[in-house]
Amino acid sequence: MLKNYIKIAWRNLWKNKAISLINILGLSSGIAFTLLIAGYVWSELQVNKNLEDPGNQYILQSKWKDPNMGLELTTFGPLAKALKEQYPHLVKNFYRFDGVTSNISKGNKAFREGIQIGDSTMLNIYGFKLLHGDKLTALNAPYNVVITANRAIKYFGKTDVIGKTITVESFSGTKHDFTVTGVLANIPQNTVTRLNDANENNFFVSNSSINFFGRNIDIWTNPYVIGFVELQDGIAPSALEKLIKRLITENAGEQTSEMVQTKLEPLDTYHLTANNGLVKKMLFTLSGIALFILLMAVINFINISISKSTTRMKEIGLRKVIGGLKKQLILQFLTESVLLVLFATTFAIVIYLATRSYFSSIIGREIPGLSAYPLYFAIFPFIIIFIIGILSGIYPAFYLSSLKSIDSLKGKLQVKENIVLRKALIGFQFCIAVMVFAGALIITKQVNLFFSRDLGYDKDFVVSAQVPRDWTVKGVQRLEALRSEFSELPQVQSVSLSYEIPNGQNGSPALMYKSSADSTQAIATQALVADEDYAKTYGIHLLAGTFFHPRGYNDSLNVVINETQVKALGWQNEEAIGKQLKVQGSPSTFIIAGVTKDFHFGSMQKAIQPVTFFHVLYAPTYRFLSFKLKSGDIEQSLSALQKRWSVLLPGAPFEYTFMDETLKELYKTELQLKKASYMASVLSLIIVALGMLGLISLSVQKRTKEIGIRKVLGSSVISIVSIFLKEFFAILLVAGTVASFLCYYMMQGWLEDYAYRIPLTSLPFLISVISLAIITSALIIVQTIKAALANPVKSLRTE
Repeated sequence: MLKNYIKIAWRNLWKNKAISLINILGLSSGIAFTLLIAGYVWSELQVNKNLEDPGNQYILQSKWKDPNMGLELTTFGPLAKALKEQYPHLVKNFYRFDGVTSNISKGNKAFREGIQIGDSTMLNIYGFKLLHGDKLTALNAPYNVVITANRAIKYFGKTDVIGKTITVESFSGTKHDFTVTGVLANIPQNTVTRLNDANENNFFVSNSSINFFGRNIDIWTNPYVIGFVELQDGIAPSALEKLIKRLITENAGEQTSEMVQTKLEPLDTYHLTANNGLVKKMLFTLSGIALFILLMAVINFINISISKSTTRMKEIGLRKVIGGLKKQLILQFLTESVLLVLFATTFAIVIYLATRSYFSSIIGREIPGLSAYPLYFAIFPFIIIFIIGILSGIYPAFYLSSLKSIDSLKGKLQVKENIVLRKALIGFQFCIAVMVFAGALIITKQVNLFFSRDLGYDKDFVVSAQVPRDWTVKGVQRLEALRSEFSELPQVQSVSLSYEIPNGQNGSPALMYKSSADSTQAIATQALVADEDYAKTYGIHLLAGTFFHPRGYNDSLNVVINETQVKALGWQNEEAIGKQLKVQGSPSTFIIAGVTKDFHFGSMQKAIQPVTFFHVLYAPTYRFLSFKLKSGDIEQSLSALQKRWSVLLPGAPFEYTFMDETLKELYKTELQLKKASYMASVLSLIIVALGMLGLISLSVQKRTKEIGIRKVLGSSVISIVSIFLKEFFAILLVAGTVASFLCYYMMQGWLEDYAYRIPLTSLPFLISVISLAIITSALIIVQTIKAALANPVKSLRTE
């Protein structure tokens, strides 16, 4: 019997090839997009799930009273270790690291790499697998290094490299060979070895080698260390709150303890909740879009299935007359519906495989292949087939099969009974399309604001590259001499040496106050280290004074502050020049040399904070040379710059980035959302177009005789077309109004996450509704004008 149902279903699908194809294409597009988004969401949810016991592992986070006083990501260096040593009944294990970058070389290969200087516990606390080496001893001795398999291949061409050496450069300019004592299997994404996309570490050295880098993670005055703890089974993070407070008070001082609250954030969810829940918000947004797109596709499918089934009344009546049972008719309709969904789902999987790489490039994250999913995921396509198949077939199956045989044979059907349902479904579809399209326009406008708004500096033609460290006055003087030689290139407009560039990874906070006041009136400020050419290179505008002084002048005790800092201190711009400031914890007195216009050093999610520039001669730490290139042939300019670099800095890799690329990295999540929303908008319009094409075709087909009668009675082609336009335009108007209000509320909430945001106007909503109206009109006109131009005699003979 089932074979017979399938055979009849296939014949019916083949008989209505065009409508069936439209239905399959619309549904398969929606399912494919949903599968792609689901793949992305699933891969993001797997971050940290590969760790050995993520449910008991936590990262120590610092919540400062004033965010400018410290970093949320880090904690006091000795804290994690002290918790393990003093409270072993609560804390099972710990791990700390100081993340740095440095030049690593082997023979003629030299690259700047991310390095973790940390405790040897890293190899046993997280369950990372060693392909080669002994995890019990690999990080015990100084000048040993554990590397990942991909870096072993990069430097040595193979993974079995135990006993081989690589050369690492310190921050004082010295070099030392490190022996490879372990090779890690390539590690899935996690927040231990990769805290964010811009900070991936593939080299791990022992804390016993930390003096080589001039660092120290065992002092309580260092609150910039990444700290992790693993709690004993059954211990809640709240059990450590008072103990942590006591340790900080005893070792860092009561004043510091009052300014910071240390939280234990669970590692199994940290990737989602970090940065104010940025990834979680992204996943919710994309999941919502995917759900809406799937709903549109399913509604399309149901609408067309219902409309198509009403054309088969005579078939239903004939089958009843010759003895067909109601349950047989029900099974027939459901079989046809499930078969159609089966084809659509199969095609959706093909689309998934074909577009996975392209979608990965848009999202910026690898979408898993089918083999990457757990085996139980194989049941989901069958669930989709069953649910959608039943939903789309249940109405015609039960309603049409219950009609009287004589009414079916005469083609009598009270279609008014399903008009409300059909219009509601169409309206819901229009509503989703308007919301997705308007949302995409608003997201695009906000993202464009990040790149088009006056950032307070000029990012065009600015290239930055990290340089070898020698954090001494002599090292600064050497880099200043190299800076002068780079500036002599005809392609270079200016060059600057600094510790920071405007990439959101700001420098250390400092507490500053007027020299005439006491430290209790200190203001938290972002401390940036740069030379006198920084403002010139980045085009930062000065409101008063100078950005330090010309070369040769001793600027070591001069500072430059921004206008937000001036206002916080209670001065006017010109008034601040020459005034004296002190930094909490420093005996020096600083003189204000200049005041800059406010500029965005980080993301626009946060308001501009007070900023203080210290001269690199006072704080001899640096990381970047920034080059302002002259307009013209950029490739030629970079080639000339690279040649001079290889002469002046032999052995140091010239790995440069344009500020445009740096900004794209800063707003990577927003750009991903923008691209995904564009895809969703295009797809939603396609689904609407396919659905309207199918519905209008069926509507015209069912009303062919009506069209013929109207023509005989003198109706024009325009009046006939307007009948169909009015029907759908009324629905579009209502749906557009509802969608605009809903979308306004949702996007207003999204924009509130940004300190600087676009105003919400009616323009995106009008564009969305008008665009949808144009597409709908075009489809209706194309479909109805053919029927309206046909010979009315033929139309009257259709039955």
